[in-house]
Formats: sequence, C-alpha cells, structure tokens
Amino acid sequence: MKPRISDPATPQLRARYSNSRHAFPQIGAISPRLAAECGLLSLALLANACFGPPPKGATHGAGGADENALVSCGPTGVIDDAEDNNNQISPAGDRGGYWYTFVDKEGSTVSPTAGDQGGTFTMVDGGANNSGHAANVKGKLGTADVVYAAMAFNFMDPKGAYDASKFAGITFFAKRGANSTGKVRVKVPDTKTDPAGGVCSECFNDFGFELDLTPEWQRYVIPFDKMRQMEGWGAPHPSHIDASKIYGVQFQVNAKGADYDIFVDDIAFVCR
Repeated sequence: MKPRISDPATPQLRARYSNSRHAFPQIGAISPRLAAECGLLSLALLANACFGPPPKGATHGAGGADENALVSCGPTGVIDDAEDNNNQISPAGDRGGYWYTFVDKEGSTVSPTAGDQGGTFTMVDGGANNSGHAANVKGKLGTADVVYAAMAFNFMDPKGAYDASKFAGITFFAKRGANSTGKVRVKVPDTKTDPAGGVCSECFNDFGFELDLTPEWQRYVIPFDKMRQMEGWGAPHPSHIDASKIYGVQFQVNAKGADYDIFVDDIAFVCR
C-alpha cells in the first residue's frame, strides 16, 4: 500500500500572527501537582512515570542506548507549544515554518481545510498539562485503496531543508478524540524521500514511527535512529534518516474508512 501524499505548504498559507510567545517552557514542563508527585526526573523517565509509557523501543537509541540519555535541549529545542495560538512554529533555532493540513483526493475529509484548498491552520483550545492550546486535525477517511490525511509543519519558510543533526529526535504530547482511530504515523521527510530534495524516484516514503494514541494525553519520545521507512515501496531506501536535511514533521492517518480526531502539543527536539 502506497500512502502517497502531497506537500501543499507554500508561502501563501501564512496568516498574520502576533509574536507573543511567552518564555520558552522546558521540554519536561508539567503541572505543579505532577512535578511534586514525580520529582526531578529525566525526560524519558518523566514520560514513563508521569504520562504513561512511550511506544515500545521509542526511547532507546541505536545499539540499545539507555533511555535516560535523552534529555531536554533547552530553549533552542522547542519546536512549538501552541501557546501563541497562531499557525507558525517557534522561531527558536532559526526555524519558523508553518502548520498546514493535507488530504487525499479520494473522498476523505480534513479540518482545518487543507492548504492546497486555501485553508489556514488554526489551533484549538485545551492543550496538554492544562495549557491553553494544541494542534488538532480531524475528519473521516474514505474507502479507496490509498487514503490519507494529516496535519504537518515545515521547519523553514519558504520550505527548505533544516539541519537537525545536533538533536537526537523529537518529543511531543498527543491524544485521540473519543471516537477516533488512534493509529497515527509520525513522519519526517528528508531530502532523499521528499521530492523537494531532487533525489527520490518514488517519493513520500518518509522515515517515521507508528503510534496508537489513547484518549488521554501521553508524551512520546521518538529518536531519529528509531524511525523507519515503510516496506514494499519507495525509492531510494537509505539505511537511516538524514537528520541534517529534514523538512518538517507530519502526523498522518491512513486507516481506511476511519473517523479521526488527533491532538498534538508541546513539540520539541530531544538531545543526548
């Protein structure tokens, strides 16, 4: 099955915004109550002890590196906490791309409206850890052989490859709505899988990781070295993602005929 996608994020998707971001939160920031209960824990242990276990294997680096090696990268690692309530990611680390959605042409629906249909991404009220806002995508997938819908962001605007090689992976909070599928593939396009890189002959088989979200907010930590391409299609098939040349992050659903309602918040890079 080839979940081909398009990438409609273009400069015209920008909306006016107020750069009112408050002081950068630490990646492991939690409510005072949880902080008191959990104490000073490492990022990976915080994820496991306070918010439930991350996906199997997702907090271990290549060669069985201990999960405690994954730590906060500080302010420059913050990608977006949604609290400025606009459609641009944090300008930290010389980033500043924009959120957007995309959907197949086989009858699936998506909200907010897809970027290639003139839509502008908007945040929703109610984020992780009692914060004010989160990213959300919802709709219903069609029943064709290949269906997909997603919310995503590019790291740069205009779109360009971003060097994230000093980071070890990404972390975020996520949940699903009450009647939603929880099956989500987190994808990170790089110059070998995205057509913008000029390398792939069968594009869009990005490196990623499969998740099964719950109705409660959970923290997920996904190292770059645990991301894999899907089997059976796509060209080329490099041995690993090139973190020095990545375009963004996509949260994609592919469950044929399913309703979906996916929430994501507090996205950041992690370091070793």
